Amino acid sequence: MGLLSHRVERSEIRAGDHIYTWRAVYTYSHHGIYVGGNKVVHFTRKKDASSGANSSNSNFSSEVPSSCPTFPDCGFQLPNSGVILSCLDCFLGNGSLYYFEYGVSPSVFLAKVRGGTCTTAVADPPETVINRAMYLLQNGFGNYDVFENNCEDFALYCKTGLLSLEEAGIGRSGQASSVIGVPLAALLSTPFKLLVAGPVGMATVTAGMYCAGRYITDIGVRKDVVKVAVEDLASNIDLHHSQGEKTAERRSDEVATLLLTEGETLL
Repeated sequence: MGLLSHRVERSEIRAGDHIYTWRAVYTYSHHGIYVGGNKVVHFTRKKDASSGANSSNSNFSSEVPSSCPTFPDCGFQLPNSGVILSCLDCFLGNGSLYYFEYGVSPSVFLAKVRGGTCTTAVADPPETVINRAMYLLQNGFGNYDVFENNCEDFALYCKTGLLSLEEAGIGRSGQASSVIGVPLAALLSTPFKLLVAGPVGMATVTAGMYCAGRYITDIGVRKDVVKVAVEDLASNIDLHHSQGEKTAERRSDEVATLLLTEGETLL
């Protein structure tokens, strides 16, 4: 178990494991569920029916080869769905293999500097995990969203069955929490600038707030997640996105107000 992440060999993973690999020089990671037989079910943007390619210009989308010389069914993806079946080689690309840890203690969770590597939530049995992944391969996982419904959110749901039914915000993904948490922690720590001595003190406060923010957004700690059967997932995802559309503008106004207030304070 590493401090930043948990690298493993292929011989160490088992069907039902949540695995991931780093992309773009450790800028972000891509997650999936290993279902055995050298196959991985993962989530990306929906395929563009006109071009046959994933409809995405985002670096956070998976990079799956258009054809695989080893497995004929590698790249299987239903129309209008972002869930895809790939062989392990194509899933990893040129990256290394990492194992996502479940049921870790709060101290271990906080010791991991990077988000998206572990959770305090307990995983369900492997057969349940595989059943969810294969069901979603045939039925989809809604629309891909970098911050609210991404590949890590997909893998977390398959492993735990937990889904957020509250208003739009950061999804279950620890990776998304880290991306938002770093600048937010720096912003929110500015009111304490008179209470700390110099840049070292400021860095300490910011790091503390970043770690606290990561912890309270972990699905093993959050109170806005519930267990949802995979057969009922479609209706709950539709409800979640409907709520998101209604609150997106309000949340944008709140953030803008916060930034404006902080700017006036610094002046």
